[in-house]
Amino acid sequence: QLQLVESGGGSVESGGSLRLSCATSGGTFSNHAMAWFRQAPGKEREFVAAINWSGTRTYYGDSVKGRFTISRDNSKNTMYLEMNSLKSEDRAVYYCVSAESGIVMGKTDQDFWSWGQGTQVTVSS
Repeated sequence: QLQLVESGGGSVESGGSLRLSCATSGGTFSNHAMAWFRQAPGKEREFVAAINWSGTRTYYGDSVKGRFTISRDNSKNTMYLEMNSLKSEDRAVYYCVSAESGIVMGKTDQDFWSWGQGTQVTVSS
């Protein structure tokens, strides 16, 4: 099971950009599909984006389509989330997650088995 460590969170003004990273260890990164979820205060956890083992297939939540880009570098055992045109509603703790297989089977919590500690993203208007 992969160990996951997020970084890159912080505070940014509305319309700005941030790049989150998820460094992994303890397993074979390229065997696993990966994803980002987020949770805002008082709200349910929300699917953000997912990527298959090779990076050839990506999936996005409706609220971030066209603004966020998920990617991975299997040579560096790292996944990324490029976030552009940030809005106040993007404010949340962002979690890096890994799936048991290399294929994205779904977009719910139950489809992923390993979670990072999260990184805070704050967007000020």
